Amino acid sequence: MKWISAEELAATAPYKDLVEALRQGFRDEIATPVRHHHETSPVTTLLLMPAWSKDFTGLKTVTVKTDNPALNVPTVQAAYLLIDNATGTPVVMMDGTELTRRRTAAAGALASDYLSRADSSTLLIVGAGALAKHFVHAHASMRPIKRVLIFNRTFEKSVQLAQDLSEEGFAATAVTDLEAAVGQADIISCLTTSTTAIIKGAWLKPGTHIDLAGAFKPSMRETDGEVVALSRVFVDTLHGAEAEAGDLIQAQAEGKFNFNQVQADFFELCSEIKMGRKTDGEITLFKSSGTALEDLAAAVMVHLRNA
Repeated sequence: MKWISAEELAATAPYKDLVEALRQGFRDEIATPVRHHHETSPVTTLLLMPAWSKDFTGLKTVTVKTDNPALNVPTVQAAYLLIDNATGTPVVMMDGTELTRRRTAAAGALASDYLSRADSSTLLIVGAGALAKHFVHAHASMRPIKRVLIFNRTFEKSVQLAQDLSEEGFAATAVTDLEAAVGQADIISCLTTSTTAIIKGAWLKPGTHIDLAGAFKPSMRETDGEVVALSRVFVDTLHGAEAEAGDLIQAQAEGKFNFNQVQADFFELCSEIKMGRKTDGEITLFKSSGTALEDLAAAVMVHLRNA
């Protein structure tokens, strides 16, 4: 059985191509049972994410260790197994951490393709962890991103990421005034494990697109209820959002939102059953909960390119 390393995966999965693979995946018939979610210790979450199409079955195993940053080890680590349905034979294992990071960023960029203004050029990244650079490049594959603002609770990490991105051609700046940065951003990507609101609705300008990819439990949130109340809200999958999207669940508990106000999910957007952004002035919000469909669509693309 073939092994595809993180480096090999990255070389054959450019973000724009991944966006298109995900778009097609949400149009295809892919079964995605509810993922297994287990708290195996106070600091450890185990996720098991199966999915299958006519041709392939995939299984991703993920561990989320919230104490890993202190050890200089990634918080999220994963492996992906792909099976050929014609024979039931496992055909490839690949680095699931790189797959997860790239498909998560590609999902944000796919949403942006429907929801952000076409002229969006300033991106604010909140959270300078392992996902941050992926999101910059993914958004830049779909929108003319020229300037990147970076906010992180540890300023030194923002500075390092800004230096790295500057070397890659972006006008990147580490910022300490988050309110001012929100007021300048066309797209805001939040990539944190925060349990308290970081972005305030009072800070938002018309036309902003908010991309929420962190906060993966009902007890977590990255925005206050006012952000949700001001926005047209979109999700990757409705059942995932109802179960895990803390920003929306908590806004609903505060009377700022109801899940029947969700405008569309990825199935409806990608199949063009419903439309995304309608005006340049509206505020849009995409909450990503993650789905095994995205993993399978991305893994199949990687496998076929490495076959």
